[in-house]
Amino acid sequence: MVRRPVAWVVALVLFAEALGVAALNWFLGVVVDRQDMSLAGLDPDAMSVSSKIGGLVFGGYFALCGLVALLVAVRDRAPAGLGRILLISAAVVHGLLGAFVWGLVGWTAFVFMVVVLALIVLLLMTYDAQAAPGEPAGAAPDGGRGGDGSPADGAPVSPPPAPTTP
Repeated sequence: MVRRPVAWVVALVLFAEALGVAALNWFLGVVVDRQDMSLAGLDPDAMSVSSKIGGLVFGGYFALCGLVALLVAVRDRAPAGLGRILLISAAVVHGLLGAFVWGLVGWTAFVFMVVVLALIVLLLMTYDAQAAPGEPAGAAPDGGRGGDGSPADGAPVSPPPAPTTP
C-alpha cells in the first residue's frame, strides 16, 4: 500500500483555513458590533450576527472538506460520492475566491488560494482510478469484455465489412 502525503497536507490546510475563516468573520462581526457601523442603512446588529453566522457556516464547510481529506488520507482511497462532490466544490470555491482576492486583497492572497486549489486538485487526481500495472487508467479488469467474451460496451465482436463499389 502506497501512502500519499498530499491528503494529509490538504486536510491540515483546510482545517487551518476553516479556523482562519471562522475567526476572521467573528472578529469582523465584533468590530461592526462595537463600532456600531451601518452600511446603507442596514441594522448593525443584523450585520454583526450575519457576519458571525457566515463565518461559522464557511468555517464548518471548510472543516467538513478537511474531514473528507483526512478520511482519504487515513483510508488511502479516493473520495467517493458526497466527499468527492465536497472536494470539487471546495476547488471551485478556491478558484472563485482567488479571482476575487487578486483585485481586492492582493497577489499574496491570490497565491494562497491558487496553492490550496492546486492541492485539492492534486488530491483528486492522485487518488483517481488506480489501474493494475500495464493497464491504462479506467480499464476494466477483464480487458473490457463481458462475461461471454464480447466487448462490454456493446460493440460488435468483428468490424463491419468494408463497403464495396458496384
